[in-house]
Amino acid sequence: MSDTSTVGLPRINAPAPGFSAKTTHGDRTLADYKGKWLVLFSHPSDFTPVCTTEFIGFAGVAAELKARNCELLGLSIDSIYSHIAWTRNIAEKFGVEIPFPIIEDLKMEVARAYGMIHEGASDTSAVRATFVIDPDGVLRAMLYYPMSNGRSIPEIVRLVTAMQASDANGVATPAGWQPGRTPSCRRPRRSPPPPAARAKALPIPTGISRSACSPPDFVSGARVAFRSAPRGRSA
Repeated sequence: MSDTSTVGLPRINAPAPGFSAKTTHGDRTLADYKGKWLVLFSHPSDFTPVCTTEFIGFAGVAAELKARNCELLGLSIDSIYSHIAWTRNIAEKFGVEIPFPIIEDLKMEVARAYGMIHEGASDTSAVRATFVIDPDGVLRAMLYYPMSNGRSIPEIVRLVTAMQASDANGVATPAGWQPGRTPSCRRPRRSPPPPAARAKALPIPTGISRSACSPPDFVSGARVAFRSAPRGRSA
């Protein structure tokens, strides 16, 4: 495993930090997810009320994400035995099975590599951090929440869907975009998405084309006018 002793934040559009870790589903490495999208997320502690609601929420969207070629991977600075006992408790108390693996990170190696430990919040617990990694192992998005407040699980699903739409169709998406709505015309200026990300991104079923910047087009039977961003400005 590469050295992860330095505490810092990874960078968007840079390779995600590699890891090799024990999980509730056996050993996992970042390389195991090559060719797939990955949502890696941390939580402060097992058996806590807010974390339990988040895990129930993630379990509820696991099948939808899987259909979008996206896997879930949880993490906390707890042991595998704690993770297993907690997931069994969730199944017994709420009737919800947790279908994704959870990393045991007792030495905080993965947490430090991804900047999940914030001294202002806690020295021994990970904050609520979420990382979206594309099929080429490139970090595409990061979300941080405080320990006191749970994440919006639907927003994470929406974000993955929007990035896949951008990669597949060469477009940008506006605030609050949902599948079926009109995307923005011009993609923000950045390096082109990696080949695997383009290949694995699922087309959004709205007939969006790469030439969406043409004059008024027809999308799913509705006439939609696309407006280009001013020259020299990104979307």
